[in-house]
Amino acid sequence: MNSLSDEIINSLKVLPSNPGVYQFIDSNGEIIYIGKAKNLKNRVQSYFRGQHEHFKTKVLVKSIRKIDYHVVDSETDALLLENNLIKTHQPKYNVLLKDDKTYPWIEVIKEPFPRVQTTRNKSNKDSLYFGPFPNTRNMNIMFKLISELFHVRSCSLDLSPEKINNKNYSVCLEYHIGNCKGPCEGFQSMADYDDMIEKITMLLEGKTSSLIRILKNQMKTLSSNYEFEEAEKIKRTIDGLNQYRTKSIIVSEVHDLDVLTVEDIDDVFYFNYMLIKGGAIMNVYNQKIAKKLNEDAQDFVVLNTSILKEKFGSNNKIVVSNINIKSSFRDFDFITPQKGDKKTLLDLSLNNIKHYINNEKKKSILFKTKNHQSRILETIKKDFKLNKTPYHMECFDNSNLQGTNAVSACVVFKNGKPSKKDYRHFNVKTVSGPDDFETMKEVVFRRYKRLLSENKKLPELIIIDGGKGQLSSSLEALEALNLTGKIAIVGIAKRLEEIFFPGDKHPLYLDKRSESLKVIQHMRNEAHRFSITHHRNKRSKNALHSSLEDIEGIGTKTKEVLYKTFKTMEGIREAKMSELTEAIGPSKAQLIINHFTAS
Repeated sequence: MNSLSDEIINSLKVLPSNPGVYQFIDSNGEIIYIGKAKNLKNRVQSYFRGQHEHFKTKVLVKSIRKIDYHVVDSETDALLLENNLIKTHQPKYNVLLKDDKTYPWIEVIKEPFPRVQTTRNKSNKDSLYFGPFPNTRNMNIMFKLISELFHVRSCSLDLSPEKINNKNYSVCLEYHIGNCKGPCEGFQSMADYDDMIEKITMLLEGKTSSLIRILKNQMKTLSSNYEFEEAEKIKRTIDGLNQYRTKSIIVSEVHDLDVLTVEDIDDVFYFNYMLIKGGAIMNVYNQKIAKKLNEDAQDFVVLNTSILKEKFGSNNKIVVSNINIKSSFRDFDFITPQKGDKKTLLDLSLNNIKHYINNEKKKSILFKTKNHQSRILETIKKDFKLNKTPYHMECFDNSNLQGTNAVSACVVFKNGKPSKKDYRHFNVKTVSGPDDFETMKEVVFRRYKRLLSENKKLPELIIIDGGKGQLSSSLEALEALNLTGKIAIVGIAKRLEEIFFPGDKHPLYLDKRSESLKVIQHMRNEAHRFSITHHRNKRSKNALHSSLEDIEGIGTKTKEVLYKTFKTMEGIREAKMSELTEAIGPSKAQLIINHFTAS
């Protein structure tokens, strides 16, 4: 992600984990790709991790200059909004979802005794279409519910009055098993069938609450007339509807309207605009504008509604807003709903503003943090007379006790902060005894020989924990690798925090309050901590092994098992026979028991 622009990096950091739709925008400000996500953060960040198999995706990612997103309530809403936005903007990298065949619809065919069927082709101008459904499963659930509750005919017969009166047809198996009421033989009147289609239409439009109210009234009327069998049928229909009631906000009772919400914070207007057509969100727009002198939220809404409607091609007559506008306008009216689907859309719009404001605040914090880091790195560059900004720094420290178990550690800082995944331990291989200079020479040589062989990036600054001697030894290692002058290197002595430069007789003393010194001290302390930890672990392990050297029949692998199982010599000494047997077997366990009993 280092090659990405600051805007992309910051956008990736502040993405929410909500469901929603994301838009990738190129250098010309054009939307080049639209996608949906159950988790916006995870999905969008995945584009910028690792390698992509498909060439199209590689080209797409290289073209991204800005990321926009819109939060919705559910993954279903994200699917539908994605579909609508793709059809509106036609992004060149979206090879799917570009026409009305993308998602399935439920069609009510206008004919005598209308049929209800599923389709992907909206070709009949006289039919009513409901959807689109985000996937076939959702559509099938709805279609099954309609079939079970309302028993519409499934045949394709011409049920004109003439054909029925002429007795051209006879009922089929669907009638006998209760799936159809037999309109083909006149067993069901057209008025009764049309009433059933009206209820189906209400269900498909999302008017579930209104439909249930109508059915409850019918049920009460039937019950009062002692038609309990028919009332029971309606009750079963109501129960089925109550079980289903999981309608999406995007397929709602709301059809054509605009939503414009505004929050006034710190002399800035944050606003969200949504265009609703046919019960679906066609477009979403978030933005902020600095407040003009004496301008309030009402002024903003009045002045900008027409501009936004023109920008997005809206001729809707209703504008939903959280700001109560009492003025009337020629082409549209403002409303501030208190309940229902319009209120749900209003809350969704306000939720988008909330995420947008949080996003902007996080970006501002990241910008300040980045500026702070940049200032510190530039200060280090100046204080240490470097030719390059030290985005990548490494610090070395040695550790041994009375000349035993010599180890070393290298800690890595990137952009002024620890990069712990890049820390490295070294077990000293070629040095005997407590020779700190030769130890430093070995580990520095091994570290940068490895980086060169793996063709990895070298640091801009190396820091050696020690004085002139350790610095000189490290310089010898760099010279052997032909890196002299190619990497800046300094030594830092603990006592007076003296900074030694190659070739300089006198050390540099930085102000104790210097940010440069604080970063260098942090690195030195991290290297010391990391080195000491490794040294203690190694020393404990070696102490354990040496204590078991006298036991004949206990080899290296057995010692390893004992160490991993019981951790310390005291743990082995106190272990029971059963515990030792489980770890290393009965015969070796007995050797251990005999050894400690004898001693």
